[in-house]
Amino acid sequence: MTKTPTPRTFSHIGLSVPDLDKAVEFYSKVLGFYVIMEPTEITEDDSDIGQMCTDVFGKGWTRLRIAHLATADRVGIELFEMDGNHPPQENLNFRQHGTFHFAIQDPNLEDLLARIVAAGGKQRMPVREYFPDEKPYRMVYVEDPFGIVFELYSHSYELTYSAGAYN
Repeated sequence: MTKTPTPRTFSHIGLSVPDLDKAVEFYSKVLGFYVIMEPTEITEDDSDIGQMCTDVFGKGWTRLRIAHLATADRVGIELFEMDGNHPPQENLNFRQHGTFHFAIQDPNLEDLLARIVAAGGKQRMPVREYFPDEKPYRMVYVEDPFGIVFELYSHSYELTYSAGAYN
């Protein structure tokens, strides 16, 4: 009999941004994430971190800047500014497999939404309710000022989906 594994915890997500300093400011000042490592430059060289990056990116990546942030529940947000980075042709290519969004939880979803828009972000849709007149579960898709798409939830993921949100 195959035993089902214990669920793992989520460690971090890496985001590529065009301006690391502006991204650190947005994610820390608007979303309230803690800066746990200030922006740092890494170059393609023989150092341990240089070798690790070459293992991941291949030869010729040259240089990058990186910063680490953390959410209140200890999930890491790793921000990368890569030499020669460019925006995607479509920032929500939902038909292309791979990661296309992440979600942030805030009970004051509308207030956070207003702060995101005021900081240069974008609201992609109206705020939606999952169980109107029953439960106060709300969500909305947004973009940061760099076009990275993410979702805002008013309540936890497991609360939102445990009662059949689509029925």
